[in-house]
Amino acid sequence: MAERHRDGTGDAPLAGERLRSARGGAAGGVTPRAVAIALALLVVLAPATFGASTLWAWNYYLTAGSLPAWSLSLLVLLTAGAGVPALRRFRFSRAELLTVYAILLVAAPLFSASIMFYVIPKVMLYYHVARANPAYEISFIPHIPTWWCPTTEAARWGFFIGQSQVPWRDWAVPLLAWSSFMVALFTATLCVLALLQSQWITRERLTFPLARVPLETVRGTSELDGWSRLPVGWVFWLGVLVSGSVTFLARLGTYFPTLPRIPIGDTLILPWQKVGPMAGIGEIFLSLQPYQLGIFYTLPKELLFSCWFFMLVRIALHIFAIAAGATPQQPDDWYGSNFPAPYYQCTGAVMMIGFWSLWSARRHLARALRNTFSPQPGADDAREPLGYRWAVLGFMLSVAWMVGFFWLSGCRIAYGLAAVVVIVGAYVANARVRAETSLDPSGQDFCDFMTRPFGSAIFRPVEIIGLVTMRWATFQDPSGCFGTTAMNALESYKVADEAGINKRKLTQAFGLAFIVALALGIFIYLTGIYYFGYFDTTAGIVYSWPSLQSRTSDPFGIYTMLLTPSKADPIGMLALGIGSLVSLVLGILRLRFWWWPLHPVGYIIAFGWGTSVYLTPFFITWAIKSLVTRYGGLRLYRATLPFAIGMVIGDVLNSGLWGIVALVTHTKV
Repeated sequence: MAERHRDGTGDAPLAGERLRSARGGAAGGVTPRAVAIALALLVVLAPATFGASTLWAWNYYLTAGSLPAWSLSLLVLLTAGAGVPALRRFRFSRAELLTVYAILLVAAPLFSASIMFYVIPKVMLYYHVARANPAYEISFIPHIPTWWCPTTEAARWGFFIGQSQVPWRDWAVPLLAWSSFMVALFTATLCVLALLQSQWITRERLTFPLARVPLETVRGTSELDGWSRLPVGWVFWLGVLVSGSVTFLARLGTYFPTLPRIPIGDTLILPWQKVGPMAGIGEIFLSLQPYQLGIFYTLPKELLFSCWFFMLVRIALHIFAIAAGATPQQPDDWYGSNFPAPYYQCTGAVMMIGFWSLWSARRHLARALRNTFSPQPGADDAREPLGYRWAVLGFMLSVAWMVGFFWLSGCRIAYGLAAVVVIVGAYVANARVRAETSLDPSGQDFCDFMTRPFGSAIFRPVEIIGLVTMRWATFQDPSGCFGTTAMNALESYKVADEAGINKRKLTQAFGLAFIVALALGIFIYLTGIYYFGYFDTTAGIVYSWPSLQSRTSDPFGIYTMLLTPSKADPIGMLALGIGSLVSLVLGILRLRFWWWPLHPVGYIIAFGWGTSVYLTPFFITWAIKSLVTRYGGLRLYRATLPFAIGMVIGDVLNSGLWGIVALVTHTKV
């Protein structure tokens, strides 16, 4: 799992060699003006994101997982602006602009509807829905801690109707409580990733495809000064032109049918056969999104092959299950634990990847622990994002506070500890998979995972309420939940490693930006909701996303779990074990036999939720890359890589353009 990829493209040199911090000064790019620019952009992004994604138009491109693309758009614009003659005297270095990008990558997702607009209204909605259903009022409302949200009727009425001032006094305790939990969760995850990053970046040399894009996009003018500029090669700009033009016409054609439109999106090529075993194939789409093709081109060939190969294996398993008597359904709709239980297998495989990652880093982690409790800590952590002692103590204190949060809510300490371990562990494992593929392993969410081993009957009512309430941190799409903030820090550490940015100072900037973004997000969202009213926000009425899930008889699932508690699911646990075993065997085979072509991460991606649309782009990219490396070798691959990066940039710039249109016109794009 940790070896260098055999086709030589997994760790191909980036634009120029590493610009070490010694060449960039003591700050290593984290200068006061770089931090100030990043904070200023956060001030602009907070209201813009609220308006474009929450208030006027539900725009998927502004969820937590998609905001990094906006950060990349801003990086391109900043780099282009630095080349304007009137601004050249400021001479922004490559490291400075990449520092701005890294800070935005970590802090900006907090503004998204899938985080901030999920955290704030969630508990308020319990009381709102219970007003129309006396059974809810009796069953679970009394078990909600009173300090989780405002308790006054005026505060709740103004929240939903609008045209009101924010009752900050009523919100003071709930905001302090949930903000402290978010800070602790971010800190705990960041401390673990700070300890693991050198193992994954330096020793195991993971691919980090998402980090490659900004590093290839922002160049230095020379190896000596490192002043920033965009690439000058025509191959890169050809990729930008092709991607930008195609995506612009595709989006424009949806609103003006008379204009030419290129079907680059998910074009249906095989409809779903609703009866018979062939229903297991589901819908097959032809996806030619430039962003996907560009990112996938940076992945190793064996990983691309593994992804589409295991997707075909998954389809074959679904066909076999339906032929054996299972109810016909599409692969993405197979949520249960009955065979083949794809999401259970995915979750089990992710668990094994997490254990494997910790085991491979055991010597490094043991050294960090010895350093922490030594009377005289050594200096071997000087190049780490956090000193070993600070990282370990920060993790322990953060975990202690989160467990205390659950305990103060009425939960048992064992429950709180298990919840924190599962959440942070899932973030670390997901970060590992993303570092190798750029994609997220979407298996089971926290609520399902916690109830499978023993059933929901063993939980207290307040613990069940906590399971559901915490979905903003445990949603099955890792990029769509709170975990993306800390996971993006890992990508930033890879950028810092290549660009010579001081990781210690960058981590300090992350902490400052996170606090600023959290305060900004709370202020903007609460002020906006109390002014416009929750029911006048577009995201507030989207079915099941992100908060108002009141179009079903049991909007949150709490009532069902309390009324009819589930029992232990041994079949589901067996599927989790099978997923772990398959992942372990694949990893061992890759380490033992150099010719073994199947990657355990490909198995994880193939059996995850919502990944069926990647079947064709994985195959297309694998075929193209195989031809390039076979007939042109590594040299031709490196020559064509700028075109792939340009395709990514052209796509994200087009998305940013249409996001601005949504913001200005107050329409959905």
